[in-house]
Amino acid sequence: QVQLVESGGGLVQPGGSLRLSCAASGSIFRIDVMAWYRQAPGKQRELVARFISGGSTVHGDSVKGRFSISRDNAKNTVYLQMDTLRPEDTAVYYCKARLRSTATPLFPRDYWGQGTQVTVSS
Repeated sequence: QVQLVESGGGLVQPGGSLRLSCAASGSIFRIDVMAWYRQAPGKQRELVARFISGGSTVHGDSVKGRFSISRDNAKNTVYLQMDTLRPEDTAVYYCKARLRSTATPLFPRDYWGQGTQVTVSS
């Protein structure tokens, strides 16, 4: 069994900051990619930031310069530092990992966390 557990969401005023965490646990053989997505009410889920091969990162255009993804490989954890938050950043934020379990190490699959609500409002 593999689980992704997010934390760190909440209510923040415009211009404020939050740091989200996502910890992967369970029968993990190897994590290939970890990423953050978000979904606002009435909108499609969109990519916020992710790691690509070689350890480089990609950030969505709407969050460039304000959000930053990082990770702790020893803890199987990915973080999303969100600064200068805006009301339009309000959404449920989801962590996704493409990983290989110990049961099927040759076949990666995607796992999603349960989501954490971020609300930016005065």
